Amino acid sequence: MTEQLPLQRPSPNFGPRRDGLSPHLVVIHYTAMTSADAALERLCDPRYEVSAHYLIGCTGTLWQLVSEEMRAWHAGAGEWGGLGDINSRSIGIELDNPGTHPFPEPQMQALELLLQGILNRWIIPPQGVIGHSDMAPGRKIDPGPRFDWTRLSRQGLAAPSGKHTFTKQPTWEALRTRATQAGYSAPCDDQTLLDTIRLRHRPQATGPLCATDIASLPDA
Repeated sequence: MTEQLPLQRPSPNFGPRRDGLSPHLVVIHYTAMTSADAALERLCDPRYEVSAHYLIGCTGTLWQLVSEEMRAWHAGAGEWGGLGDINSRSIGIELDNPGTHPFPEPQMQALELLLQGILNRWIIPPQGVIGHSDMAPGRKIDPGPRFDWTRLSRQGLAAPSGKHTFTKQPTWEALRTRATQAGYSAPCDDQTLLDTIRLRHRPQATGPLCATDIASLPDA
């Protein structure tokens, strides 16, 4: 299937990428709003100073709000792989979802086609596709525990969770070491880091830190 031609809904909320940077990340969000129309209004309203490059509706409709070459205002404070100003380093995709239910099939199909095009255009590896929660632990939880990261990873559109067994005693130090290697570099306490990793790699997990949490992190 070929990449879907997006509907154009220009947002005034953008600027040039800083320091000559170009995208090497894709950040996936959910809108947490009542509808795609409500999200479009917010993302295109200069009073709110927020935007994204793309919005995908629950029926699979794709809108482009900001050119990929420009810096949209979607990520906010945070970092990934030891680097800040994620807005200058990324393309932001908003998904029409309140965060309380699964992402519909038409929406996921549209996302997959869009990601394939973006990764090819900018030569971004699967490891560069992250959630808002990954780069802003404790501040953001989207796209949340209902987002199907495994589906994306099977198509080479996101990093797969780790499959190796962690045989040592699970410690916070070991978790943080592996997490940092995987890209989780934003400052946060141990429990917040664990919660963030589980959102992405073990969304049904509860309880204290265990070896499977550490093993679930992608290989560096």
